[in-house]
Amino acid sequence: MLTSFPGFTLKPLVATVRRHRMVPLYVMAMGVGSAYAADSTEETNTAQAAVIAPAPVTTQLQKVEVTGSAIRRVDAETAVPITILRTADLEKQGVTTTAELMQRVTGNNSVGNSAGSVGMATGGASFADMRGIGANKTLVLLNGRRLANNAMSGTTSQGGAVDLNMIPFAAIDRVEVLRDGASALYGTDAIGGVINFITKKSLTDGTLTLGGDTPTHSGGGASKDMSGSWGFGDLDKDRFNVMGVFNYRTQQNLDANDRSFDKDYVPGRGLDGTSGTSFPSNYTQGDNAANPLGPACTGANQIASNGVCRYSTRNSIDLLPQTESTSFFGKATGKLGDDHNVSLDYFWARNNNSVSVAPAPLTGLTLDPSSPYYPGNGITPGPTNFALDPTQPVGVNWRETAAGDRESKDQNTSQRFQLTFDGTVSGWDYNVGAGYNQNQVYNRVTSGYVSDSALISGLQSGLINPFGAQSDAGQAFIDANTYHGTYAVSTGRVASIDGKVTREIGDWFGAGPVGLALGGEYRKEKFHMSIDDWAGDLSSLGVDPNSSVAGDRSITAQYAEINVPVFDSLELSAAVRHDKYSDFGSTTNPKYSFRYQPIKELVMRGAYSEGFRAPSLYELNNPTYTTFTQGNYDDPRLCTGGTVRPGGNGGRDCGQQFLNSTGGNKNLSPETARNVTLGFVYQPVRNLSMGLDFWWIKIAGQIEEFPESEVFNNPETYSDRIVRAADGSIDHIVTGLANLGNLKTSGVDVSLNYRFPQTSVGQFGLDLQGTYVTRYDYQQTIGGNYIDRVGDFQGYGVAARWKHNLTASWNFGPARAALTNRFTTGYNDYDRTTNDRVPSYSLWDLSAGYTFMKTLDVDLGVKNVFDRDPPFSNQAYTFQSGYDPRYTDPLGRTLFARATYHF
Repeated sequence: MLTSFPGFTLKPLVATVRRHRMVPLYVMAMGVGSAYAADSTEETNTAQAAVIAPAPVTTQLQKVEVTGSAIRRVDAETAVPITILRTADLEKQGVTTTAELMQRVTGNNSVGNSAGSVGMATGGASFADMRGIGANKTLVLLNGRRLANNAMSGTTSQGGAVDLNMIPFAAIDRVEVLRDGASALYGTDAIGGVINFITKKSLTDGTLTLGGDTPTHSGGGASKDMSGSWGFGDLDKDRFNVMGVFNYRTQQNLDANDRSFDKDYVPGRGLDGTSGTSFPSNYTQGDNAANPLGPACTGANQIASNGVCRYSTRNSIDLLPQTESTSFFGKATGKLGDDHNVSLDYFWARNNNSVSVAPAPLTGLTLDPSSPYYPGNGITPGPTNFALDPTQPVGVNWRETAAGDRESKDQNTSQRFQLTFDGTVSGWDYNVGAGYNQNQVYNRVTSGYVSDSALISGLQSGLINPFGAQSDAGQAFIDANTYHGTYAVSTGRVASIDGKVTREIGDWFGAGPVGLALGGEYRKEKFHMSIDDWAGDLSSLGVDPNSSVAGDRSITAQYAEINVPVFDSLELSAAVRHDKYSDFGSTTNPKYSFRYQPIKELVMRGAYSEGFRAPSLYELNNPTYTTFTQGNYDDPRLCTGGTVRPGGNGGRDCGQQFLNSTGGNKNLSPETARNVTLGFVYQPVRNLSMGLDFWWIKIAGQIEEFPESEVFNNPETYSDRIVRAADGSIDHIVTGLANLGNLKTSGVDVSLNYRFPQTSVGQFGLDLQGTYVTRYDYQQTIGGNYIDRVGDFQGYGVAARWKHNLTASWNFGPARAALTNRFTTGYNDYDRTTNDRVPSYSLWDLSAGYTFMKTLDVDLGVKNVFDRDPPFSNQAYTFQSGYDPRYTDPLGRTLFARATYHF
């Protein structure tokens, strides 16, 4: 009997347990229990379910290899917590991207989708961030082997992380998430966990899938997808198999005007995302400020505040960018002998990401009295609130609306070749491989980016009008000096050779065979970024053409693992890995674990491991550059508390985006970590499994970008990070990467799986996966005070206290349905003085499907059935405002339909 639940699979598995006693083991391929029989040539999953009842059989199982262990074994139960997600089941619920898939893992802290590319040159990347300790501390694998990291990242915590969008979704069979540190086996950077995307092993038939998603609100955001797969050759009979999978997906952009919850000015709740760089421009002379429209600020997109006119960028912002994703995965496998196989696989993926933001700001300008547009010269009205000295210039901060919105397009391309040999020699199972990975990001500007030097020249000559409509000659001048084309190319490459052998080495204590694994790896990493000279003429890009950089390193590693059954009920494991970095020396990291089954219904497990993460090539070599702060701030000296002080100027010092110097740091030191897990799995009856897995993580010397908000919130403590000009105003602040101190986080993962007794109207099931965070304390300086982020927006984000996914399912022959609740608790907002709490966020999804004649699968449903808007937040860390796109979805209620034809 086989019963499928959306998101997991329940099936019987015959497993060998202590003293070779053969019993049936019922497991669930998601959450608490997760195991199934698998062929010996494939990376397969782990198990966590308890044995139900003895029943002698004679079936001889093949060995399986599990994520979290290098030892191939016939007993599928292990000591580490694994979550398994099957893409075939999730597709029936409308999940069609890896970013959506990772939202179903409650240990993943943020959504991390392409919305983060709005205003940030990430190539439209999506990242996983297990435990919220940084995407660069979650190791992402494809079939158990590394991928190249994204060559560009929007935030430094993503530098050195894999872009999930580059993984060919249609080729994935399942995803195994090891919710535990695994530095001893997979690499020193696997601190937050390991996500192993496992492709289909072979295909002997074909499929064609067409689907689409449509929000019920008017506007954009709709998506379409198409995938196809085909393969031929039976590996056992024909001694070969060739397969290929193709996937194409496109999504329309979603404009801020299409959603009412996106706001940039709610002063009563602490939200002011407007800009002091306006159009018509504000102008200053001495301590005075004015605008040609007067204090009423009646122009388009203008808001009156602090005696000046501020500019609302909302009408120009994308909540979601326009994306186009194409991927291909191909694999050829052949038998070299009865016990030897060779395979060659290749994948290619490309993501085109188009983004729109507000017209560029140009600050620090002056306009001489000789200009025809000088206030009071006849075209531009003079000030009414102060007497202008007509012999002196005025200061101008100008929004370049005449050039239009800034539009850019990033192209992100990844590819990998992997050659693998596996088999058995003299009782040793071996697997060796050689691979080449590459990720390349092209950053292009397509519209709205005008030469700074040309505009400054145009202002000085009197050709450009910063206070009103341009003349024909002025507009022609702006159009003629607009840049188009690629301004930066970033490339990351990884070449690797690896191998491992494993075998049983005897029964030491009469409780079962001891497993031993030995392995090694060599890889060469390279990073290169080149920036065209003309990019330096666009201050709003925040790049320095003189900072083209390159870096490389080589890493060698050796590891060993042993698994020892001590008693029928107790199993001990130990692993150790030694890594040598060409730029950071050597490190040795152990892992110890146990599995104890005092009674057949209960399994206890635990592990201790150590980690070491060297700074990535991106973090070391990302050039220093100057850009604008993400949020608006008051100069703590000249505009204290939003009130202009002597020497200050409201149009310059209050509620402004100041310049920020940031980037990589060649003086970074490695991060070190310790992980502890302790878990319990209880299966009192055959169809019910419950689990608790407690986890503790401590990281020393955490690498982070210093939060810009802290510079302004604590100006005395961080006075060295505020650089002032000769007139006393802020020239720029300094953030950048540094080893900021320690981080301590802990919590518990909760799992419950229940399959109700069979009824005359079908099979019902219930699955709960949840994560409760008990602690998230971090330091912003070495030896500094700890700051608690659990349920409280601190620094640049928040750690949710509780997240869960709850799925109720129904299966009746060819029919199926599922109802899913995705829930996240609320938290204290960014600015609690004006908006105390961000409410909890709960979404309900409903899906139904039917299989016709075993050849056509049709699934349809509704995501966000009750059309829940993202809750209000006054956070100032993203270009989108009024909510936090890192933790919520702006699409609203979305209908989906998908059909798959098998041939």
